[in-house]
Order: sequence, then C-alpha cells, then structure tokens
Amino acid sequence: MLVLICILAFTIIVVLAARWLYRRTTPDAPPPVEVDSGCCGAHAVCEKEMLLNASNNVTYYDDEELDALAGIQPDKYTQEQTDMLAEVFYTLKEKDVPGWLRSLQLRRIELPEELRDEALLIVRERRGLQ
Repeated sequence: MLVLICILAFTIIVVLAARWLYRRTTPDAPPPVEVDSGCCGAHAVCEKEMLLNASNNVTYYDDEELDALAGIQPDKYTQEQTDMLAEVFYTLKEKDVPGWLRSLQLRRIELPEELRDEALLIVRERRGLQ
C-alpha cells in the first residue's frame, strides 16, 4: 500500500512539474490587434492594412518631386503633373502600392481618378477582396 501511495505522489509531482515547465517555456501570445471596424477594405489606404505602419512618418518612393502637388485637387492637375504621378505609380512593385498611397495621403497628394481606380484595384487584389 505504501508503494502505491509513493507512486501516486511521484506521478502528481511529475505532472505538476511538467505543467510548470511548459508554462515557463511557452511564449505569451501576442496581444490581439484591434482593427478599425469602419474599415471595409475599399479605401486606397485603410486603417486595417495601414501597412502595419501606424506612424505618421512619410516614406518616399523616389518621388520627392510629387510634393509640389500637395493640396492641389486632382481635376486641377496639368497633363504633366498627371504624367509625373503615373510614372511613379507604374514603376512601383505591386507590394509597394499600399505604402505609396499611405505616403501620398500623409503628404496631402491626391491621385487623379483614373490612377486612383487602378491603385484601388491593386490594393483590393492584394487583400483578396475583389
């Protein structure tokens, strides 16, 4: 009978030790990411994807010349200004388009409608929303 009690006590100690070690070595789960419920995925730049960049730091995509377009309404762009935007847009990699759109937003640069539609299409495709 004493042997059974010792085996039972030993088993309980081993189980408790194993659970304690498991909890110590298992990394804590990352905190849940809060997603803005107002984001539907149809915007050129969205809080949801914000490209995991919540900062307000402007990232340039070799497009510093576009800063001259800040605050100008897209329907007021000259053909040359539209071509400047198109040149940068068409030379971007698809994966860079959402970040570039965020950069334009921070710099208060709006895309002409035809480029905006193409940019939105790329963003939707990358998000799998089509």
